[in-house]
Amino acid sequence: MVPWAILLLYLSLSATAESSKTLGVTPDLIPKYVPLKSGTWKCLDGSKQIPWKFVNDDSCDCPDGSDEPGTGACPNTTFYCQNEGHIGATIPSSRVNDGLCELDCCDGSDERPGVCPNLCKEIGEAYRKKRNQEQKIRKTVSELLFHLQGSKIRSTYIAFAHKEKKRLEAALLTLEEEMKVRGQEVDRLRDIADRTESLSQAALEQKQKSPLYQSLLTHNTALKSLQREHNKHLEREKALGQILDTLRTGYNPNYQDMAVLEAVRGWEELAGLPHVNDVGKDDETKEESKEEESKTDEELEPGMWSATQLEHQMDGLLGTDYVSLLLEHEEHIQAPMEGSILFELTSYLPDTILPHYEDFKDGLLSWLHKFGIIREPDSSAADSSRARQALLDAENDYERMKVEREKWDNDIKEIFNVDGFGAEGEWKKLDGTCLEKDTGDYTYEVCMFDEVKQKPNHGGTTFSLGKFESWNPSDIVTPGEPEYYQKQVYKRGTRCWNGPERNVVLLLTCGTENAILTVQELEKCEYQFTGTSPALCLPLDGEKKGGVREEL
Repeated sequence: MVPWAILLLYLSLSATAESSKTLGVTPDLIPKYVPLKSGTWKCLDGSKQIPWKFVNDDSCDCPDGSDEPGTGACPNTTFYCQNEGHIGATIPSSRVNDGLCELDCCDGSDERPGVCPNLCKEIGEAYRKKRNQEQKIRKTVSELLFHLQGSKIRSTYIAFAHKEKKRLEAALLTLEEEMKVRGQEVDRLRDIADRTESLSQAALEQKQKSPLYQSLLTHNTALKSLQREHNKHLEREKALGQILDTLRTGYNPNYQDMAVLEAVRGWEELAGLPHVNDVGKDDETKEESKEEESKTDEELEPGMWSATQLEHQMDGLLGTDYVSLLLEHEEHIQAPMEGSILFELTSYLPDTILPHYEDFKDGLLSWLHKFGIIREPDSSAADSSRARQALLDAENDYERMKVEREKWDNDIKEIFNVDGFGAEGEWKKLDGTCLEKDTGDYTYEVCMFDEVKQKPNHGGTTFSLGKFESWNPSDIVTPGEPEYYQKQVYKRGTRCWNGPERNVVLLLTCGTENAILTVQELEKCEYQFTGTSPALCLPLDGEKKGGVREEL
């Protein structure tokens, strides 16, 4: 047992001796305080070599003083305090072993053992506690300043809402003045139309019994019915096209389902689309396919309407005033035939005979009218038709103004509606503002209070993920509270393949920018977006009185 005890004592003394050699050395220089194989040590400036035992022997041997890092033997040198449990510090070597405990050396290493107590644990704990408190304060101040910046932006949104309300109110006032004038004009034109109506109601009804007029009404009814059915088919075709587009871009061509393959091929041929595996081939192939499509286009017979005319001009045709048309027809058939010898004879008569001819013509026409051989021209029908058309145009214009007035009136009420743009109108500024988030394969677009879309970045179909439905629908949240405006719901998007309609929940927090931060598909076709907006940065306590709180 004695030899082992001696060995342990020797190792302990060796370790103590080695540690004393690095006393006062900074951590980055400790690897350089190692003896050479010859038992010597080179000064840090490389000027000379000294015996290893001369290091920290309280005698200055190196010109740069590097051999005495732990004593005050060399002038103009420093001593490094390890201060385990706290932060290391450097003091002038002249303060080493001067009998005074340095505050910077809380471990007491600047003096001989037993002179100064090791207070690093207590000082370190107090320092870390103070530092954490300061960091919390700085973080709080930073958050408050960040919130304050967002709140200032929010105040500009509120100012915009008030400005927009004043603009709409001024425009509404101008519109009401114009409506007043237009209403008087409608009354005037109605009076004129009533007075210029020369035909009795019975006579007009008799004219309306004509086969031509009745046929026109029948054709009008038939066209309206065809238009209704045509629109139904267009909606069904659009829905079917979306389903087939989804199938075309989403199916696996390597999966040998011939029914799916034939459906995709048939849709591509019908819609004039390239096969999904051929997308991106030479332009020559595309041009050839376009030429083939153009050859298959059906040629219209002369006078037939194109699809564009059917879409944009059919409503105007169906809205024709057939009563006015009937009266114009009456005026047309009563007009003298072009080329009548009685009215074209003047071009062949000498100028000297023309006055006599005009007198003769007027007298003859008067006798023919008197005996009922020919009818007198009925100009009142044309006047009535023109008066009725002027009245109709004025009434349509007045109705358009009424619709516009109702819309503007609703817009004014919606600005400061808690269920709309907020009690202070802070969300009006963002109405229609579109935010985007690029996730690599897709770009997600959120148009506030309108619609959310998923747009592919590498070709494909854009899908609607939903249209704005409401703010936070939770029963435990009251409209007008901050939590109410932290969630928007968008519903009734494009239906997923063999799944539900796409829906989006947008979660918002206070931020200095309007931005979409993250996009997640939590369940099939159910998306959750997160974002920020200054509209959620409510003013701090005391901010309205003139600035940041005093504790800042």
